[in-house]
Amino acid sequence: MAFKDKLRVFQSRLLNIVFWSVVSAAFIGPGTITTATKAGAAYGFDLLWAIAFSTFACLLLQEASARITIYSGRDLGQAIAKQFEGKPSGVVVLVLVIGAIILGSAAYEAGNVLGSVEGLKMLFPSVPSWLLVSATGLLAFLALSLRSLAAISKFMGLLVMLMGIAFFFAIFSVDLDWPRLLEGMVVPRIPEFSPLTGDPGAGLLILALIGTTVVPYDIFLGSGVLEKKQTIKEMRFGLSIAIVLGGIISMAVLVVGTLVDAEVVRKVSGQEQVTEAVLSEHLYESLTLTLNDRLGIAGVAVLGFGMFAAGFSSAITAPLASALTAKSLFENRNRDRWDTRSRNYKLIWGGVLSFGLAFGFAGVQPVPAIIFAQALNGLILPFISIFLIFVINDISIMGKEGINGWSSNILMAVVVCVSLIMGLIKVRDAVAEVWEIVIEKGWMSLEMIAMTALLISLAILTRIYVVRSRKLKNLK
Repeated sequence: MAFKDKLRVFQSRLLNIVFWSVVSAAFIGPGTITTATKAGAAYGFDLLWAIAFSTFACLLLQEASARITIYSGRDLGQAIAKQFEGKPSGVVVLVLVIGAIILGSAAYEAGNVLGSVEGLKMLFPSVPSWLLVSATGLLAFLALSLRSLAAISKFMGLLVMLMGIAFFFAIFSVDLDWPRLLEGMVVPRIPEFSPLTGDPGAGLLILALIGTTVVPYDIFLGSGVLEKKQTIKEMRFGLSIAIVLGGIISMAVLVVGTLVDAEVVRKVSGQEQVTEAVLSEHLYESLTLTLNDRLGIAGVAVLGFGMFAAGFSSAITAPLASALTAKSLFENRNRDRWDTRSRNYKLIWGGVLSFGLAFGFAGVQPVPAIIFAQALNGLILPFISIFLIFVINDISIMGKEGINGWSSNILMAVVVCVSLIMGLIKVRDAVAEVWEIVIEKGWMSLEMIAMTALLISLAILTRIYVVRSRKLKNLK
């Protein structure tokens, strides 16, 4: 192969990776920065494996969503609409899906805007907050106004690359225990208590790390922006590299979080005892002081830019995913009304963006808003994952060659099971808080929740096996 041909292939592959980085841009938001930083500060390298697992889960679901588009010519929303076409439950399902995605995206958008503004405050501490919110909103509006989805994807890809460079600069500028770091990536462990705070809660933090990486609206986003002319091989190459790089960036954020120690938290908070609540309240301040001490002003600039890039990139992808999902579900009824230049399409992304900006102008604290968005994600993710596994196994949509193999189905069922556990825990905690119910060990315990999720996942696999076997038999 001539040099020019090799260069052309390299450029094509690089652009493919940059294009798919829109998926990474969507899940590396303020929620990832907050959760991963807290995990690193509270548990050191022990929870790195949770990010490795969630990166794999994200890749598995995104690949299935993109494969649906390539084999069927429909994005995920259209495929769901097709599966329930003509059925009494069809309209209900469409409303539930679009409602869940828009609601989830709006919740994330609040955290995205607040997170990006928090990053800008680190870079420009003397600039008024309302001006930073306005600048973030204007830049997001201009990016969303671009007519080309490919252009938006490439812009997001560039932002993710710059964000990754910023966090890699931070971790490679300090001495780290690399063998211990690698062990944390591959050896799953759930510490009984945090070495920093002494509090339990690693299990919930693990679920939060999964929830902030496997984002429901991201599954629709990847399917919606996909150029249908891409081959399976091209899609898998670009998507795999982009998501793995995103996972590595998330791990880098966790590693940066390990630099925070108890002495810094005490100094920032003024509290002698470092608890989980104290760490959460003073997380950003502690990390800022730590990086300033170790790297000087460059460390603060790295954190500020990383936080802004994470928030701003997600502030674009959340409204975009909402609009694309609504477009895919309803454009068959009236294509002109759901064109990317149509009023309906712009109203959707404009409404989600405005929701986030309203929280920014109101001066809401970022951490509670981010935690709320993750909690809502925990409820939506299993709902979307179950729809995805049914669509990817529907022969009438995917054809005989496009449906999942059983190894992929089992892996997806594991992801569904984990997401169900996460969602049920969120429901349990919400019920307990609202009605002040004391959760007894025998009622809605983690073991009981895990068993319920496992039985539901096995029931889904059984249903898929029965329906697929019947349809394959009819084809013969």
